[in-house]
Amino acid sequence: MAFPAAIVILPIGTLFILSGLIVNVIQAILFVLVRPISRNCYRKINKVLIELLWLELIWLIDWWACIKVELYTDSETFQLMGKESALLICNHRSDIDWLIGWVLAQRTGCLGSTVAIMKKEVKYLPVLGWSMWFSDYLFLERNWAKDEASLKSGFQHLNHIPVPFWLALFVEGTRFTHTKLLAAQEFAVSKGLPVPRNVLIPRTKGFVTAVEQTRGTIPAIYDCTFAVPKSETSPTLLRMIKGISCSVKVQIKRHKIEELPETSDAIAQWCRETFVTKDAILEKYNTTNIFSEQELQHIGRPKRSIMVIISWSCLLGFLLYKFFKWTSLLSTWQGILFTLLFLVLVTVIMEILIHSSESERSKSNMILPTQDPMKQKLLHS
Repeated sequence: MAFPAAIVILPIGTLFILSGLIVNVIQAILFVLVRPISRNCYRKINKVLIELLWLELIWLIDWWACIKVELYTDSETFQLMGKESALLICNHRSDIDWLIGWVLAQRTGCLGSTVAIMKKEVKYLPVLGWSMWFSDYLFLERNWAKDEASLKSGFQHLNHIPVPFWLALFVEGTRFTHTKLLAAQEFAVSKGLPVPRNVLIPRTKGFVTAVEQTRGTIPAIYDCTFAVPKSETSPTLLRMIKGISCSVKVQIKRHKIEELPETSDAIAQWCRETFVTKDAILEKYNTTNIFSEQELQHIGRPKRSIMVIISWSCLLGFLLYKFFKWTSLLSTWQGILFTLLFLVLVTVIMEILIHSSESERSKSNMILPTQDPMKQKLLHS
């Protein structure tokens, strides 16, 4: 059931922002007092703490929007998920691929120990970005001269994480749109590479560095392929908040990292070949409606996220009641104005979070800026 955005953004936003600020403050205290003494102790505490915030987003997916996540993988891989550290390479198909990854991490018990490589602007996002920064996410400036040293340093720190963790990398470097697909196709033609139809050309430098720096710590690579049925609109954070349901299919193929080539060029080529395979999987799905030959695994919908929502709601409701009673804030026009300004601030922050998650709007039947027949053929063939 869909709800008007104006009705749900305010209550959901108030809950998420207030609880998030509490978590951020505790993270900041732990970062100053505990992390300098014991990084491992800090990470163990932060793992539990951050799940109390991120499970609110899992609740939005599982119980509010009722988004169905279908996982296809073999039984051996499914049993190992959450019990071993892994490097995840994913195609970036929708605005909430990272949230779908969080769903899978939560199901396997490593939500609080997930790490991802993201653009640096994300760490400045109120509540969400701050929580990621405190959780050792790696942020890039998209300038390899600067990013190479940051990545190597970050990967060295990850080698000492005391619990199994997932390191997620969207190697295409950006979300899939038809405009970006056209650019990728033109690049592939100019370089004599296979021309993609459903993915972008992977940017391999970050992946190569990740493999080289974590070989001794991470035993496996999870090759993740995301797909959304053609009959359904790709999910977004706004549609999720509005309660609009959909389904997302994920295939995971496990590769032992020791089986990857040794040289940088060979690792990069392995990554490119992996994305050629992803493209074939998605093309087959688009033409035959058959997504994967692997087993459909039952991942369920745990009720823990519901308990987290109820607990936060009760705690914040009690604190707000005591606060308003103690201050008599609503008995004066200044207090009423302050309350209204706070609600406006909540709305603005939620708008920032929603817009930051949106990819560029593009239509499959768009009119290209240039009417070059070759470009039209590449995009629509």
